[in-house]
Amino acid sequence: MKRRQFLSVLTRKEASRRYYPENPPSDKGLDPYTGPWTFEEASHLLRRTIFGPTLTQMEQVAAMDLDSAINLLLQDIPLPDPPVNANYPDDQYVPIGQPWVGQPLNDANTTEHRSNRIRSLRAWNRAQLATDDINIREKMTLFWHNHYATEFNSSPEASYRHLTLLRENALGNFRELTKKITVDARMLKYLNGNKNTKAQPNENYARELLELFTVGKGPQTGPGDYTNYTEQDVVEGAKILTGWKIRGLNSTDPNQGLEVFFKPQAHTPGPKTLSHRFNNAVIQENGADEYKDYIDVIFQNPAAASFIVTKLYRFFVYYDITDTVRQNVIEPLAQLLIDSDYEMKPVVETLLKSEHFFDIPSRGCLLKTPIDYIESLIQQPVYQMPTELKDVYRVNLKIALASNSLGMLYLNPPSVSGWKAYYQSPTFHRNWVNSTFLQRRNNRKNNATGNGIGIANHSYAIDLIATVQLTSAPHDPNTVVADLVRLFLPVPVPDSLKDYLKSVLIPGLPDFEWTVEYNNYINNPDDDNIRLSLEKKIRKLLRAIFELPEFHLS
Repeated sequence: MKRRQFLSVLTRKEASRRYYPENPPSDKGLDPYTGPWTFEEASHLLRRTIFGPTLTQMEQVAAMDLDSAINLLLQDIPLPDPPVNANYPDDQYVPIGQPWVGQPLNDANTTEHRSNRIRSLRAWNRAQLATDDINIREKMTLFWHNHYATEFNSSPEASYRHLTLLRENALGNFRELTKKITVDARMLKYLNGNKNTKAQPNENYARELLELFTVGKGPQTGPGDYTNYTEQDVVEGAKILTGWKIRGLNSTDPNQGLEVFFKPQAHTPGPKTLSHRFNNAVIQENGADEYKDYIDVIFQNPAAASFIVTKLYRFFVYYDITDTVRQNVIEPLAQLLIDSDYEMKPVVETLLKSEHFFDIPSRGCLLKTPIDYIESLIQQPVYQMPTELKDVYRVNLKIALASNSLGMLYLNPPSVSGWKAYYQSPTFHRNWVNSTFLQRRNNRKNNATGNGIGIANHSYAIDLIATVQLTSAPHDPNTVVADLVRLFLPVPVPDSLKDYLKSVLIPGLPDFEWTVEYNNYINNPDDDNIRLSLEKKIRKLLRAIFELPEFHLS
């Protein structure tokens, strides 16, 4: 698939119908990258590892060396403060401005109160994507959220704890995170783990633990026998996982918060024997720790390392895994993961420092997810934002929900498999862009550069003039175009395209006309007519950039 050509056809813009030679995935391996370290390399790194990287962030990383940049991205940072009651005066336990985590819901109007906390959680979670931190944690949190996919859960407390678990373990141990997820309240509720008892075994989680969360299914090799596990393992696994319960999921009782606990009398007693796929291992009766013993055995199968590394590659690099990529990247990373006792940090570090990651075919080859697209529109230009707590949460909630119509809503993957763009062959990331989604992206672009987000009697949108003032010489139309292209687009573009964009900014006029108009504004910033005329030109330029196929790439 000629991915850029594919986008050009969808945009139906003559100026965008350019031919870019289709490159196969890089044939480079995991040797450390030793090539040039410029703004282009720094921006590529950040476009893949944080949401909507700003010009300031790109320039900061470009001024470092690669090792320092990776160390910054991978460093441990404190967990964010919990979400607060921003605008619900009827909360009988939590005043405005105070955290609601760990506090009961109202015993009256409980449904309304719960919905308000869910909105608060969504707004708070979106705010974490927009921090000034140059850190990979939020991208890794989304990676795990897609991997251990859980659809909408009406418990704000369980959802907050779930997100916190993913953040705490974003670069931690894959095996240990799997253990923690197994007894996570949101997961127990979603895959019926809390209903799995010796009297009525429920195999939902036992099956997904193997098929989607650890070793993967692989081709069927016989009746009930797959490449990496058998139906016997699902049955025995369900028995091992019996006995886990939840109480206080949406509690209105101050004395009963959310609690996950083990009920011995609901657990299937005795040893459980796994199949030949796990060397006929016997999991001995071990009460509340029995599931940990089982997961330890699962991770003795090297397929678990290959499975997660493949997903990591598709998330951070590209979907197309050729035999060369598998040999040069996937297999060595999987072995590194095993050698590191399933610690993820060394694997992520090795991938991000590699020749493969920085090779030209690896740049600008992924379609932006809906969340990445929205964050690019909000964070990369100068976007006006409120300061009052109530309005901050309202604006963040609207931004969080904006990606829903584009096919992706945080906290609500479409199924236990996650979003199709990460697993559905052969389309993969092309699921993010079709004629419907592209039109909706266009609407979001027009909204961001137009009236923006309305809250009460105020609108928050791109500050058009301040965005141009991000450039190194805002009085020069050539510099304006070149610097904004470098900020917003992940790949170099020909001079002919820059000429086209300049013609959008100053159609048919000599360069000095822009310089005169811009300086006129600087000298008369309170003149509305001068300001509106300048903003009209900038709006057309930004919309033209945001309509380019390259803007949809990461």
